[in-house]
Amino acid sequence: GTVLVTLLIVRELRGAGASVPSRATTNAAAIPAEAVSVPALAMGEARELRVGDRQVDALERLGQKVILLSKITERGPLGDREVRSYQLAGTRFILVLEPFERGGEPRVAGIYLQ
Repeated sequence: GTVLVTLLIVRELRGAGASVPSRATTNAAAIPAEAVSVPALAMGEARELRVGDRQVDALERLGQKVILLSKITERGPLGDREVRSYQLAGTRFILVLEPFERGGEPRVAGIYLQ
């Protein structure tokens, strides 16, 4: 009885772990391996982006000097996920924008420096 329960738990844990790499693989195509995740990005002039910011607020704060290099839209588990690559002066960064809940508005889910 105990062995059977243990085997079922191990099988469930392996199954849960198997679904995680598929999501990471999707992101890996858009986010380079050398990119570093950061919780916030200060852009001068009292402008800052933070993980959790609403997409509309974050994009509004970017300003005119920020150049959009690329934009990839893919289907995530809770809705569309946008991976946007930007450049400001000599700094390249990536914003991952997606809803945090079903039917929710997109938010900054990740900020990566290159």
